[in-house]
Amino acid sequence: MFLDNQSISLFCLKSFTFCCSSLSWMAESETMSLPVQTGDKRGCSEDKDEDVPSKKPKVESDHENGGAPDLNEEEPAEEASEEDDDGDTFADMMKHGLTETDVGILKYVSDHEGFSGILKERYSDFVVHEINKQGKTVHLDDLSIPVDSEQASETEQLPKESDVLTEEQKKQLGELQLFKNKEGNVAIEVMDDTKEKRTLVHKAIKTQFPGLETKTEEKDGRKFIVAYHAAGKKALAEVKTTKAPRKHFWPKNRGSYCHFTLYKENKDTMDAINVLSKFLRLRPNMFSYMGTKDKRAITVQEIAVLKITAERLAHLNKCLMNLKLGNFCYKNHPLKLGELQGNHFTVVIRNISGTSEQVHQAMTSLKTTGFINYFGMQRFGTTAVPTQHVGRAILRNDWNEVVDLILKPRPGAEKEFLVRCREEWAKSQDPEAALKKLPNKRCVEGQLLRGLSMYGKKNIVTAFGLIPRNSRLMYIHSYQSVVWNTMVSRRIDSFGLKAVEGDLVLRGTAAHVLSAEEAETHTIHDIVMPLPGFDVIYPSHHIGEGYREMLTADGLDIDNMRHKVKDYSLAGAYRRVVIRPTDVSWEVIHYDDPRISLVHTDFEKLENKPAPVFIKDGKYRALRMEFSLPPSTYATMAIREVLKLDTSIKKQTQLNTTWLN
Repeated sequence: MFLDNQSISLFCLKSFTFCCSSLSWMAESETMSLPVQTGDKRGCSEDKDEDVPSKKPKVESDHENGGAPDLNEEEPAEEASEEDDDGDTFADMMKHGLTETDVGILKYVSDHEGFSGILKERYSDFVVHEINKQGKTVHLDDLSIPVDSEQASETEQLPKESDVLTEEQKKQLGELQLFKNKEGNVAIEVMDDTKEKRTLVHKAIKTQFPGLETKTEEKDGRKFIVAYHAAGKKALAEVKTTKAPRKHFWPKNRGSYCHFTLYKENKDTMDAINVLSKFLRLRPNMFSYMGTKDKRAITVQEIAVLKITAERLAHLNKCLMNLKLGNFCYKNHPLKLGELQGNHFTVVIRNISGTSEQVHQAMTSLKTTGFINYFGMQRFGTTAVPTQHVGRAILRNDWNEVVDLILKPRPGAEKEFLVRCREEWAKSQDPEAALKKLPNKRCVEGQLLRGLSMYGKKNIVTAFGLIPRNSRLMYIHSYQSVVWNTMVSRRIDSFGLKAVEGDLVLRGTAAHVLSAEEAETHTIHDIVMPLPGFDVIYPSHHIGEGYREMLTADGLDIDNMRHKVKDYSLAGAYRRVVIRPTDVSWEVIHYDDPRISLVHTDFEKLENKPAPVFIKDGKYRALRMEFSLPPSTYATMAIREVLKLDTSIKKQTQLNTTWLN
C-alpha cells in the first residue's frame, strides 16, 4: 500500500492517541480534543480552560484555581479551523511541540507493563456524563415538556398553536428557519384582527420555529405578522416598528430558570451555548452550567437558562445538528461553575495490543491505587511556544518578552496568514501592518496587535488586556501547572507512594505539615502539593526547597507572588497528588466492523436503537472502560497510567509515523 505524506499524516491523526487544540485548554476532569474529525457522523435528530480568578481559597476548586468564564468577553477564535487543517501541516507543526517530560510528567504509580491502543478513533469512543451536586449522574432520557397549572388553564382556553398556521405557512417558515432564505421574510395576514389572535400567531411562530423573530406591520389598512430570521441583516432593516417588543408572560408559580440536559456530539460546551443563544436570540451569559465539556466526545450535562420555556427549548431539537435537549424542569436558581461532583467517563481504546492479563493488571491498579494527578498536556498548548513560557514572562513583569513570545515567528507549520503576520511584526514592529495580515482579528495575536495599535508599545499591559481574561489567566496558570507537575514528580521519585514527614495534608481548607508520627497514619491519597502563590505553605522536606529553587531559576521570588497587576497575583492552591477513580469497570470486547459505535448512547436509547453487539471471535479487540473522576482531574492522565504511553501530540505523531514507515 502506498501513502503520500498527506495521507500518512492524516492517518497519524486518525490513529492519534491523545491530542488537544492550541489555546483550547479544557476544564479539568475534561479531556483532549482531536484536531481532525474522523469516524462517525452520528444522528442527533435533525441534528479554557475556564476563567480562573487569581485570588482563591486554599483548596483547589473544580476548575484548576477556580472560577467561571466571563461570558461577556469575546471568546478568542482558534488560530486554525478544523476544516482547514490538513494532516501534513499538523504533523509538521507537532515536530516542535512539547512532550510530557517538558512539562514535568515523568512518573507512574504502577509497575504493570504498558500496551498500545487508539483512543478517540471515533468521537463516540469517548462519552462523558456529568455528576451533579446531588451525586446523580446526568442522563438524557426524557424529551417531554413539564406543564404547570397556569400553562394548563391557558392551553384549555386557547386553540392549539398548530391550528393557527396553514401547512403552506409552516413550509415557508421552516425554510426560512433553516437559512434557505435568511434575508427574506414570511408575511402572514391576520384576517381576524384581534389582539388574542395576533398573540396566538406570534406565539405559534416563535415556539414552532425558534430561529425566527416576529413583528406586526400594517400595510394599506391590512395587518400582517412578519416573520424573519434573526441573522438576516436585510430582513432586520425591512421590518420596522415603533413599539418596543412586549415582555413574555411568565407564571408566578414557575421557577425563573429552566434547567435541562444538554446532549452534544463533537462540539464543546461554549460552542453549543453560542448556538442555542443564536437561535433563542439571547446573550450567552443567560445560560449557566457547572462545568465545560470536551469537544471530541459525546457529553451529557445540565444547563440552566433564565426565563425561557421548556417548549421553546424543545422545539430546537427540530433544527439543531449534534445537539439534543431534554429532561426539562423549572427551578428558582441558576447553576454555578464548580457545583458538580465530577464526571463519569465511558472510554473505548481500540486495537489494543495488551493481553487479557496485562489489561487486568493495568485496570486493577487504576482501581486500587489510581494515578498521579498531573495537569494534562492540553494545559500547555500545542505550538512551539509553550503557554507556560508566556506565563512566566507575565509573572516576571517582562512585558516585552510577553509580546515577543506571542508574536514572533516560530518553527513548525501554521496557517499562512499567521506566518505572514509574524513575519510582518518581526520586520516592521508595526502592529497595524501586522494586523492587516490577519483575516480573523479575534485570535490571541489579533487581540494583542489591536491593543498595541490602540495603546502603543509603551503601554503593553493595557494592550495585553484586550485579550479575553480567560486566556490571559491561563498563561500564568499554565506556569503554575508546570511547577506543580515537576515538584510532584520529584516528590514521587524521592519518597514513593507513602506519606512521609514534611508532607502536607488538608484539614478543612488549610494545609497541615505532617510529623513523623502523623505520617504513619496517612496514605499517599491524603497528600496534597501546593500550586505556588502568596497564600500557601510548602512541604517542610527538601521538595519544599525545590519550589524555591525552581522559581528562583525562573527569575521569580517565591516569597513575593503578588503582582503589580492585581489579576496576575497568584494566591496558590492545593492539589491532591494521587487520585483514585470510583465506579471503575472494564471489559475487552471483540468486533468486526471498525465503523460501528461501541457505546450505547443516551440518544440511541431514546430512539430505541439496539445496543452494539460484540462478537466473541471478532478480528478487532478494544478495551471498554468506565470510571468516575472528581472535578479538577484529567481523564487523560488516568488513561496514561493504564497504557503507559506518552500522551503528548508530538510523541504520538512520532510513534504513528515510525509505525507506518
